[in-house]
Amino acid sequence: MRTRLLPLLIVLLAAVLLALGVPLAVSVAAAEQQRVVVDRIDDTARFAALAQFVTDACGTARADADERLETLSSELASYYGVYGIRAGVFCRSETPMASAPTEWRLPAEGEMRDAFAEALLSRRSHDPAQVWPWQRHRLVVASPVIRDGDVVAVVVTDSPTGPMRSRVLHGWLVIGAGESAAMLLAVGAALRLTGWVLRPVRVLDATTHDIATGRLKSRVAAAGGPPELRRLARSFNEMADNVEDVLEQQRAFVADASHQLRNPLAALLLRIELLALELPEGNEEIASVRTEGKRLASVLDDLLDLALAEHAEADLRITDIGALTAERVAAWTPTADAKGVHLVGDCPPVTAWADPVTLSSALDAVIDNAVKFTPEDETVEVSVAADGTTTTVVVTDRGPGLTDDELTRVGDRFWRSAHHQNINGSGLGLSISRTLLAAGGGTIAYAHHTPHGLRVTVTLPRSAPTS
Repeated sequence: MRTRLLPLLIVLLAAVLLALGVPLAVSVAAAEQQRVVVDRIDDTARFAALAQFVTDACGTARADADERLETLSSELASYYGVYGIRAGVFCRSETPMASAPTEWRLPAEGEMRDAFAEALLSRRSHDPAQVWPWQRHRLVVASPVIRDGDVVAVVVTDSPTGPMRSRVLHGWLVIGAGESAAMLLAVGAALRLTGWVLRPVRVLDATTHDIATGRLKSRVAAAGGPPELRRLARSFNEMADNVEDVLEQQRAFVADASHQLRNPLAALLLRIELLALELPEGNEEIASVRTEGKRLASVLDDLLDLALAEHAEADLRITDIGALTAERVAAWTPTADAKGVHLVGDCPPVTAWADPVTLSSALDAVIDNAVKFTPEDETVEVSVAADGTTTTVVVTDRGPGLTDDELTRVGDRFWRSAHHQNINGSGLGLSISRTLLAAGGGTIAYAHHTPHGLRVTVTLPRSAPTS
């Protein structure tokens, strides 16, 4: 969620900063150019005042015309020498009265010609178009020289824009640096904001995963965040408490019912045995009743084991899986020999995190099923292996195996294949194994074994369990 929320916030913040920065950059460029234009207007006005009485109608000499013309020419030359700005005073006939440099003339067309024509109409030329830092245009400003209400000449300045563009670019760099700093602050604030908002969500997600994997006592710890998410965390904890209470009541009911039924059932079996003494030996009905009673007692025992397995917490420790598996193989070897089944084990010394008691019970259930469903003179193989993260115990048999549909249901409570209904069992052994392994972070999986039979894989973690 953070990878989706954070880019959205950054894009919005960048859009806001651009919406503020672009107009500011345009304003800086416009203000800098306006300052230059105003300065040129002042300069042209000063030159127009000097040129106003140099001649009458730009051709009729006055008594002091030569002195004033010399002063005007000197001012224009100094202006050009100091600032590098071309300036000239041109008569209505476009002949130069004075100019700097002296060879400068009006072009036949272009912006300067338009400014000159506009000044002849007795008004200052319009402000030039905006010059941007990447453009090498020049600024042209023209002002009329008016005598007795008539335009007798025009003062024209042609300014280079390099210094102005440099100042604009410097202003833009300052704005860009400010925008970058603001963006970095905004990104930092967005990171803190998304972390503050999503921290309760991450804690809630982790707790939900813990509960989904069997750690029902996990709860959402206080992690700050918005009030709505804190309220959601409290509601989730209340829900988890209620669910745990319901499951605890269910387990307690199964355990209590199994325990309470054992005594009446034991008494009933005893009375059946007493009744059998009064009947003829080999009575089929009493034998059938005795068999069903023993089967019911076995189911009650398995129910009690399942309830205890669901309730118990695993005592995880580093365990030598190879040695423990070899011990279980040795314990089941007499049973396999009695049935004519070859039970072999390949158990190198590898370790994993497991509860030795619960793992032994799970392996007993798996090996018991493998021996039970394997025909005489066939082999049951038990092998132990390890990689970087897990240790596996694989039990393969040469029995009839299961279909694809049956593989999806194996391990369900009370489920038994339709082909194995005549074999003793309650259908709870593998359910108990799965429950015991899950309590310690392990798993159990079932697959086909070639050419026939079942392959059961018990997987255990080699890394320390997380708290």
